[in-house]
Amino acid sequence: MLYRTEDKGKEYGSFIRSGKLKWFVRETGSSDARLGPRGTIVFLHGAPTQSFSYRVVMAQMADAGFHCYAPDWIGFGFSDKPQPGYGFNYTEEEFHSALDKLLETLGIESPFFLVVQGFLVGSYGLTWALKNSERVSKLAILNSPLIVGSKIPGLFTQLRIPLLGEFTCQNAILAERFIEGGSQYVLKSEKADVYRLPYLASSGPGFALLETAKKINFKDTLGRIASGFSSGSWDKPILLAWGLSDKYLRQPEAEEFQKGNPSNVTLKLLEGAGHMPQEDWPEKVVDALKYFL
Repeated sequence: MLYRTEDKGKEYGSFIRSGKLKWFVRETGSSDARLGPRGTIVFLHGAPTQSFSYRVVMAQMADAGFHCYAPDWIGFGFSDKPQPGYGFNYTEEEFHSALDKLLETLGIESPFFLVVQGFLVGSYGLTWALKNSERVSKLAILNSPLIVGSKIPGLFTQLRIPLLGEFTCQNAILAERFIEGGSQYVLKSEKADVYRLPYLASSGPGFALLETAKKINFKDTLGRIASGFSSGSWDKPILLAWGLSDKYLRQPEAEEFQKGNPSNVTLKLLEGAGHMPQEDWPEKVVDALKYFL
């Protein structure tokens, strides 16, 4: 199975060395002013997935004149997966620091447009934005936990239980099952192959996910997100593009977040899309982004 899938899922991507870490980064569009770029967009994925989810959105946004980047977070997708304790411990601070170095390596100038989706590293994308608000011109959030009351999916609860977590993280189909569990659609086999591939290739992705889930303080992280993007704390435009069929995060959570900063947060409801709108219905995400940006 690994032999049949190992070359899949690397559309628009290349390996970038940043410090001691090697990232897999997808790129579409160009920064060449002669080609009429409308700005740079950085797309950040959540756990337990990868930047592959943005491939269609990136291609269409490039066609619309944007220069797009989407890295696989360290520990995920095709990027490096260091063993915990050997150069990377999967803490929020380390994810932030590694992202800072990658942006510098790529020469991405600030301010840029930021798009974030998902749990764990998705949340760290949002806390990075709070620490670096001057580097973000506009922020688009796709289904992500945003309030202290956001429910945590069972996968991440299991990962935090001794022994059960070690067993769960080595399930090669956990990523595709998580995606399907948050949507009303079943992934086509060629897509499922890509999400499954890192977990088939080695034990590294599973242990990286395990460490990330164990290290995060959900209550503290979500509290900082809720307060940090509220009125009086955040004054940049935010698009909240929300898949209504998300089985992990419900519409009232998005509405509560929007009410916390009604002057700056625009809520766009995406009919038919689930937890990963960029995978379920990329065309609707593109339409929302084009209007917002």
